[in-house]
Amino acid sequence: MDCWIGVVQQTDRRLVRLAGRLSVAQVPELLEACAIARPIELDLADLVSADDAGIEALQRLRRQGATLVSAPGYLQLKLDSQTERTLSVAPPKTGRSKGK
Repeated sequence: MDCWIGVVQQTDRRLVRLAGRLSVAQVPELLEACAIARPIELDLADLVSADDAGIEALQRLRRQGATLVSAPGYLQLKLDSQTERTLSVAPPKTGRSKGK
């Protein structure tokens, strides 16, 4: 099953539910569904898997203020571990080194 994206506009937020397998093919639709209104809550309870592009899209939405709820444990670990890797990479040094 591909990814199903359901949107419910509530008075205080937009609820976006994902089910199935989120892949690069569905990322544009997901981003479009989340671009229209704020705040966004993403319900991931029925999300079976996500490829790298799907994980990156979810992380991007989270950085933009979306709340991710009910993520299966393995998916939460994937989201958090890739975020930690991104944060632990030192920024490139600019300028010249002193000495020598």
